Amino acid sequence: MTTEQEVSTERTGVRRVLGRSGIEVSGIGLGCWAIGGEWTFLDGPGGWGAIDDDESIRALRRAFELGVTFFDTAANYGAGHSEIVLGRAFAGHRDEVVLATKFGYRVDEQRKLVQPHPGGPDADVASHVRDDLTQSLRRLGTDHVDVYQLHVGDLSMERALEVREVLDQLVTEGLIRSYGWSTDDVPAARAFAAGAPNCGVIQHGLSLLGYEDPAMIELCETENLGSINRGPLGMGVLTGKFGPDTRFGSNDHRSRATWHPGFADGRPTREWLDRLAAVRDVLTGNGRTLAQGALAWIWARSPQTVPIPGFRTVAQVEENAGTLRHGPLTPAELAEIDRILAER
Repeated sequence: MTTEQEVSTERTGVRRVLGRSGIEVSGIGLGCWAIGGEWTFLDGPGGWGAIDDDESIRALRRAFELGVTFFDTAANYGAGHSEIVLGRAFAGHRDEVVLATKFGYRVDEQRKLVQPHPGGPDADVASHVRDDLTQSLRRLGTDHVDVYQLHVGDLSMERALEVREVLDQLVTEGLIRSYGWSTDDVPAARAFAAGAPNCGVIQHGLSLLGYEDPAMIELCETENLGSINRGPLGMGVLTGKFGPDTRFGSNDHRSRATWHPGFADGRPTREWLDRLAAVRDVLTGNGRTLAQGALAWIWARSPQTVPIPGFRTVAQVEENAGTLRHGPLTPAELAEIDRILAER
């Protein structure tokens, strides 16, 4: 870590509040999925390939130096390994960062294996929440989590409300400051947040070329919920570093990402690549990189949004954190992108 004086000179740029939680964070966070390394989920790769823990820690600390204060992980990522790395990176500096993690699955740290609880959407997740939190606190090396999020996006409403009861108790006990749900189901998110002042955020997919649901943004705005945006760079496609012939290793979950609109047969789709090329000049205006433009687009959609791009290296963190200096796209830039994409 750098000295306090060095840090203060670099910490500039966009700041946001995570909705009704009142927790202030940097305008972007870092998504810590990739730094969990290799693990298995539903009999396939759950991670992004091999990682270097020392590089991950350097990257996390460099992000902090550049003004990033918000870090989002999950018990799933690396079957707990991402939480361990995050805890190591900020040991001794816990009160200077905002840590968010997620829960709701069976995590086997020794076997690097993650599985759903039995029952599918009707799984009894609530009875495991306290133990899940205890394990996350141990791995993170902290006595509280700032934002604790249900990770099972398709959990039934009845079961989700059982989870919410436990989360409210954990807030009262000071073990978590706020909570939320990682889901793309707008009606479910609305019902989960209704009458729940401790529910401060909804985490949902959002990127320039996919997963944009105006109804979810509207919900976050009208109910004052922090909109935490996963997948803001389209699993790397919106960085411009991939082409139609890009291939991912068998230990990288993108090799089987048929569920993602930007991937088919384990490679980026031609449609996404062509649409990205069409808006490249707008995104890279005013000295921005392509990735920085894609993140700035998200800020321009709503004052509630906080994108959490992933990373594996210091260089990636420096590029993403550089977005803080540029701010959101202008209304004119946003309108031009909307016009171009509407014609394609």
